Amino acid sequence: MSSTRTFVVVGGGLAGAKTAEALRDKDFDGSIILLSEEEHLPYERPPLSKEHFAGKKALGDFTVHHGDWYRDHHVDLRYGTTATALDLAAHTVTLPDGSTLGYDKLALATGSRSRRPPIPGSDAEGVHYLRTVDESDRLIEAVGGGRRLVVIGAGWIGLEVGASAREKGADVTVVEAAELPLLGSLGPEMGTVFAELHREHGVQLHLGATVDQIVVEDGKATGVRLGDGTVLPADAVLVAVGAAPNIEIAERAGLDVDGGVLVDAGLQTSDPDVVAVGDIAAQLHPQLGTRIRVEHWANALNQPAVAAATMLGQEAEYTRLPYFFTDQFDLGMEYTGYAPSDGYERVVVRGNLPGREFLAFWLDADNHVLAGMNVNIWDATDQIKQLVSSSAPVDPDRLADPAVPLTDLSG
Repeated sequence: MSSTRTFVVVGGGLAGAKTAEALRDKDFDGSIILLSEEEHLPYERPPLSKEHFAGKKALGDFTVHHGDWYRDHHVDLRYGTTATALDLAAHTVTLPDGSTLGYDKLALATGSRSRRPPIPGSDAEGVHYLRTVDESDRLIEAVGGGRRLVVIGAGWIGLEVGASAREKGADVTVVEAAELPLLGSLGPEMGTVFAELHREHGVQLHLGATVDQIVVEDGKATGVRLGDGTVLPADAVLVAVGAAPNIEIAERAGLDVDGGVLVDAGLQTSDPDVVAVGDIAAQLHPQLGTRIRVEHWANALNQPAVAAATMLGQEAEYTRLPYFFTDQFDLGMEYTGYAPSDGYERVVVRGNLPGREFLAFWLDADNHVLAGMNVNIWDATDQIKQLVSSSAPVDPDRLADPAVPLTDLSG
């Protein structure tokens, strides 16, 4: 391996930092340049709406590596900068000051940004988005006991922040256009579970509701006006309506994109010298047999080892099943697999659904397990993975029966 080669990683989040780490772990001894748009060391993002927002973790607790790691591993980490353009033919990256970097191999780990719908008043003081640690810190300052928080969007971030804010003593109202929380992620069966959870803990839910505007007085948000004219008073507003992948630079460069940067099983893009990793990677998944793009921590953590191998010319495929987790009030959950809201036939529950200590399984029409979720049961993830990975159908009645070991159902 030539030590004169230069590998550039665009994106200073978990996926970017882990790509640099994986390259060194695989004995790449050339130059690694890591471009980080933020002024912080690369860090993990789930704590921003979980432990950090709840006051249980400081930034240093979820920083990927501390500063001396980059020095000791000869990774040129450049804060506050990112690529503005790529020239695939010339193998160059353009920086904000107009200068260029040459590369032999390039990893795109540009992540996502908060979606910002065109709601009147959404740029006022007191309106928050949550994607960075600085944004999390500002929201923490704005939400406390007796304060009124209105969350627009009942997705993962909105519900996690809503739960933590409620536990801090804030009055919390969540507005969602769909008829249930998490409808696109979990479907109505489990969306109902989360709706009941939040209502039981005093969160006000406005479901099937539209937002007309954020009410602004003297430049500051004071409430949210719904489409039916209802005004929800607020001291702070969190807009949490999803994330948009940062694929514009890839698209302008001519890489194949379709809602994400298209990559093969080894995370290689349509250019043989460019990989994409993390939120932006729309991968042809070898096990699932379909193209998926997953905006969850596990992909950012685990894909880089495969991306690094591909950059080094080694055969590798990313075969891990999608995985995510959440903690809200007294409900802890892990989800494994892939069951789009319009792609499953039924949900089978095993255990105590009212007591929120159960397993849930999404099945297709042929009774194959597409995905599984363990709620407040912490020793089932491996068995769920086996069921999802199995090509054998299951008997739904046996699947629902806690007396039947899961290992007897995986074929």
